[in-house]
Amino acid sequence: MSARRFLNVILRMLFKIVLKLEIAGMENVPRQGPLILMINHVNFLDPVLTVGLMPRGVTAFSKIETLGYPVLGFFIRLYGVVRVRRGEVDRRALHRAIETLGRGEAFLIAPEGTRSHQGRLQPARHGIAYIALRTGATILPVAIWGQERFFANVKRLRRTRVHIRIGKPFRFAPGNVGRDELRALTREAMYQLAALLPPKYRGVYSDLDKASTDFLVLEAEEG
Repeated sequence: MSARRFLNVILRMLFKIVLKLEIAGMENVPRQGPLILMINHVNFLDPVLTVGLMPRGVTAFSKIETLGYPVLGFFIRLYGVVRVRRGEVDRRALHRAIETLGRGEAFLIAPEGTRSHQGRLQPARHGIAYIALRTGATILPVAIWGQERFFANVKRLRRTRVHIRIGKPFRFAPGNVGRDELRALTREAMYQLAALLPPKYRGVYSDLDKASTDFLVLEAEEG
């Protein structure tokens, strides 16, 4: 058993102890081909849950500072992540993500770039659109909520009810795009994610009437 599979087994055991998981849409996960898992980012649980529960291996970004944590850093290194420098465009990390997807693997991206803590979506950065266009990868929106109560519940020795809703996969229509188009692509992708969340978690993407799919190729349309 690989280190990654072994850690997933451990993670799932821990999830059962501290969480009450309600998962919908796992059948939407493509089992092969380059895949970007697009998540909202509230706290450390979001990537851990997504990586640990997916039916295929997933690589993720991890800020360099996290790798220095005494225990958590060891397991993160063992799992295998792409180190990223926060607060700047880390071209080396982008290249590693593109290489991973080029091998037909799955990669996790939180387009908001940083944790919201309170659960409401923040404006997304455009790296996800750049990477998806470079690789032709399918994007799978994964919405998670309830995890914002985790730390308060742990203090009370209570399990936390966490909801995970996995949407339909889509791709960006191929083509040469500039900065404005990257913004439009990212905005359309984020509305796909927002639509999976309860209204109070949608944040800056609350008005679903502004959602469009001009640049998206949805799975249903391809089928």
